[in-house]
Amino acid sequence: MNYENTHPTGQLPWYVRTTLAVFGIGLIGMLVIAMCLTPSAKGYGTHTQMGLKPCSFTALVGIRCPSCGMTTSWAHYVRGNWVKSVQSNTGGMLLAMSATLAGPWMLVSGLLGRWWLWHPNEWIIVAVAVVIVIVTLCDWGYRLSY
Repeated sequence: MNYENTHPTGQLPWYVRTTLAVFGIGLIGMLVIAMCLTPSAKGYGTHTQMGLKPCSFTALVGIRCPSCGMTTSWAHYVRGNWVKSVQSNTGGMLLAMSATLAGPWMLVSGLLGRWWLWHPNEWIIVAVAVVIVIVTLCDWGYRLSY
């Protein structure tokens, strides 16, 4: 989608600006929340500090789910402990890295009303998302093997 051509001034439509700003704030907010949490020594379960229940998948099936350890991974990531972040959940670290880049970019683009630094390419965004999903599933398969 080429939003730059939707208005003669190059301004993004109000609904794109609003969506970018809201998503940017959301991603930055998730990173801030991760800073407020203490990473679990088990490598998963950090989300329970927010009042959430333990993983239902683990309770029902008896094995960790693909997203087990993501909150712990984010909590390690924001502290700069990237080795433990990867050990907790590799896909979680990739998501935290993506949020670190995308959050401020989306917020600033939304506030400016034009793309800041670069114009997004949908195929690159889809490729990054697919890579994160594949890495998460491979990481899960590796964890199930031991």
